[in-house]
Amino acid sequence: MKIAVFVSGGGTNLQAIIDKIASGEIRNVEIAEVIASNNKAYAIERAKIAGIPSKVISKKELGDAYDEATLQELNGLGVDLVVLAGFLSMLGPKTVQAYANRIINIHPALIPSFCGQGMYGIRPHEAVLAKGVKVSGATVHFVNEHYDEGPIILQKAVDVLPDDTPETLQKRIMVECEQVILPKAIQLIADGKIEVVNNLVRVVQ
Repeated sequence: MKIAVFVSGGGTNLQAIIDKIASGEIRNVEIAEVIASNNKAYAIERAKIAGIPSKVISKKELGDAYDEATLQELNGLGVDLVVLAGFLSMLGPKTVQAYANRIINIHPALIPSFCGQGMYGIRPHEAVLAKGVKVSGATVHFVNEHYDEGPIILQKAVDVLPDDTPETLQKRIMVECEQVILPKAIQLIADGKIEVVNNLVRVVQ
């Protein structure tokens, strides 16, 4: 299965995917290209080190042409799955429609809590601590036209500790949740074990 990984920043989740493909934990999956939303994303360097082609497609620069440019790039690559791994832009409607149930995103909270527009980066973790919830985590979901509203594939939780800061909680969720369930979801899809029925995901054994 060929995938394209979309990134905006450091690329820690991208690195987890690269490492798990290299170790054989993710099988029969190839990263065709890493697509960055800006040329300052360190994820581009991670792709280069791993020998993976990368490209910058900037919504800021392309404006109304962004959706078409993204769609053309994906069609040209012939990818089976699009993986949003710390990607802070929103894909255009043509791309989302053309790749319906073939785009997945990792969100650093337990959807439907602490999600939606503006809830990215450190913000969900700040909101979790401000609310005093006792459990948080991460969610992998399919992408539709709205922020964080597509069918949920996998979730993993961790306890929120009394002395947590937004930064410590962010790191723990990244390592213990995001970097576990995102590769797992990719493998389930590669193995043909995911079905979407009535906007709900079913894992087929």
